[in-house]
Amino acid sequence: MDRNKLRKYVNILLVAAVLGSWIALFVSASGTLMHNGINSLKYFTVLSNLFEGAASVIWLVSSRSNGKASALAELLKFMAAAAVGLTCAVVLAFLGPLYGYPEMFAGPSLFMHLLTPVVAIAEIIFLSDAEYTRKDNRLVMLSPVVYGVFYLGNNIINGIGEWPDTNDWYFFLAWGYPVGILIFAVICGVIWLLGLAMRKLHRTGA
Repeated sequence: MDRNKLRKYVNILLVAAVLGSWIALFVSASGTLMHNGINSLKYFTVLSNLFEGAASVIWLVSSRSNGKASALAELLKFMAAAAVGLTCAVVLAFLGPLYGYPEMFAGPSLFMHLLTPVVAIAEIIFLSDAEYTRKDNRLVMLSPVVYGVFYLGNNIINGIGEWPDTNDWYFFLAWGYPVGILIFAVICGVIWLLGLAMRKLHRTGA
């Protein structure tokens, strides 16, 4: 099968997976994602998956005319793959051992935490024919930076509060704001490394 045609099918699959898993979560909370409905949008996991779904739609629309997507569509796909890859990496390396993998992969979390990220990253590495640059690599840090500004700003403006009504739902500020800022800095470093790894493997696998 033609690589570009296969990539279209993969993007359609990603859109379906993202919408299906979010609708399931929207209706009923599951696993470690303890809030459903609109409240689910406070999680980076959910936002990064929706970012991947939106990027896939943009890629599909952009590639309709001549079969080749625009540079912007390719960049968004790269950034979104890194964002969902960050979610997967945190679950595999930290949250899974802490809370148990069955809990982390319960219900729609199986798609949001594992399947969608793996497919999105594999698409970039093996199916994309775009040339990703160092600038693109730096831009992958934009999603955690924007989320971090929202997260920290919300806690500063509205207060941290107490469980279960806390605004610090990831407990990043349990040791104070300096540690919370440091955690976000580390997260930015991790997603940059994910972008670098995708770039290097993309060159090898393309």
